[in-house]
Amino acid sequence: MTETREKTAPEPEFLTSTRTFYDAVAEDYAARFERELADRPLERAILQVFAELVGGEGPVADLGCGPGRTTARLASLGLDVFGLDLSESMLAVARRESPGLRFEQGSMLDLDIPDGTLAGALSWYSSIHTPADELPALFAEFHRVLAPGGHLLVGFQAGDEHRHHDRPWGHPVSLTFLRRQPEEMIRLLTDAGFALLSQTVREPEESLEETSPHAFLVARKPAAVAS
Repeated sequence: MTETREKTAPEPEFLTSTRTFYDAVAEDYAARFERELADRPLERAILQVFAELVGGEGPVADLGCGPGRTTARLASLGLDVFGLDLSESMLAVARRESPGLRFEQGSMLDLDIPDGTLAGALSWYSSIHTPADELPALFAEFHRVLAPGGHLLVGFQAGDEHRHHDRPWGHPVSLTFLRRQPEEMIRLLTDAGFALLSQTVREPEESLEETSPHAFLVARKPAAVAS
């Protein structure tokens, strides 16, 4: 399915720090967010809408899949989905919990996926460690791998105040979690060639110890124009 793509540039520091962070916290993270979807009905509904939009048109990639809970949810909704993540420790959790699904190690910024082969792509809170100046390249890569007419779902925390986590669960690592304004993300998606289908923003849920709104954007790569 995939083609080998030559890599010549060194890995950006933010990718190295993100991998190191999640490799260290994977088991604790998976336990802490075990009920992530069970406690969030709006998120489940948005994933259902995404699954219906994609339908059975082809493969779907959960890009930055973490412990694979969202990958498994999409699979339960009938999609031919696989997960990809930077962290091998996160992937170990995903493979253990969902042994029937495919999970691969890799970077969202340099996908080993041929052009125009995905029916859908999901970035579920996985762009939150990508610096702002790298987002155009990230969305261009999403656009590249989607087939004409393919759908993209992006979820993220909304806002301007970033959060820095230092030594979570006692591990000697730290990482900044970046908030974005939906309007800016929509502009970047449009600049990358996507057409926005919907935007949803919900308020933080105090019972879940959330501190910021959550935003969900559904976009579509325009279908090819018949000549």
